[in-house]
Amino acid sequence: MNFLRFAVRRVAEMAATLLGASFVVFGAMYLAPGNPASFLLSGRSASPEALAAINAQYHLDDPFFVRYLRWLGDVLHGDFGRSITYRTDVSRLLADRLPTTLLLVTMALVVVVVIGLLLGWIAAVRGGGTDSGILVGTTFALGTPSFVAAVLLQGLFAVNLGWFPSSGAGEGFGDMVWHLTLPAIALALYLIGMLARVTRSAMLEALDSEHVTVARSRGVPEREVIRRHVFRNSLGTVLTTGGLIISTLLVCTILVETAFSIGGIGQLLELSTTTKDFPTVQAISLIIVALFMIVNLIVDLLLPVVDPRITLGSRRSGA
Repeated sequence: MNFLRFAVRRVAEMAATLLGASFVVFGAMYLAPGNPASFLLSGRSASPEALAAINAQYHLDDPFFVRYLRWLGDVLHGDFGRSITYRTDVSRLLADRLPTTLLLVTMALVVVVVIGLLLGWIAAVRGGGTDSGILVGTTFALGTPSFVAAVLLQGLFAVNLGWFPSSGAGEGFGDMVWHLTLPAIALALYLIGMLARVTRSAMLEALDSEHVTVARSRGVPEREVIRRHVFRNSLGTVLTTGGLIISTLLVCTILVETAFSIGGIGQLLELSTTTKDFPTVQAISLIIVALFMIVNLIVDLLLPVVDPRITLGSRRSGA
């Protein structure tokens, strides 16, 4: 019952926060210089009648709050408006491009989790030179921004060696995975270093705990000690970092998609911001904010499951 009450409260908080975020997302674009009408005219002069027709079509002459309430009502019905740049429904644009971004983020997340956890585990358990080598490698990874990694990987493996495509997202699942391999690695590199270091620190802290000493004194095999008493007790910290990792992936995909010319929502957001395509920018921004909140909600609900020391609504472990 406590879990259900907590879940309902968190969902209500998320809905209220999302409502506030929708207002900020809608209003932020109107603070930038320029307007959609100037883009539609492409620098050409227009008669007052033509300008009035454009303003009427996109409701640009309506008061701000009237436009916001109309937009919010349409969004609640799944209508994000019509793209100024592409002259089509924003919902259709998102439906065409969102699967590509989600596949890219999923592939990058798998790479981060598998390699990051493995490196952190090995560094904590083996120590010595292995630990030092992993620390050096993760320092390099942490110091390499996603767009720099994208350029380096593209130049080496796509241009020089020709092992992977240098741009595009491909067609069909298999071809898309092949095209998105380099972008996924570029997106994951920095976060691999982050997760590996967090995992290492959490496991080293658990190794020094009293219950690990007791387990060893009772003759529990070292492999079981590491798996059941060290790694399991580190999962709370790792899971909290996982929420941050997913959020970072959603943001950094804009840079990587642009570098590899991938037709996902990241590249769409960059192009739409440049052309002041208000409806498209607002829709993508709202979706990203909603995904952030959903990820945080899932993390909050899973933390007490993976680590009983953590109470509902708290991300700190008990003593």
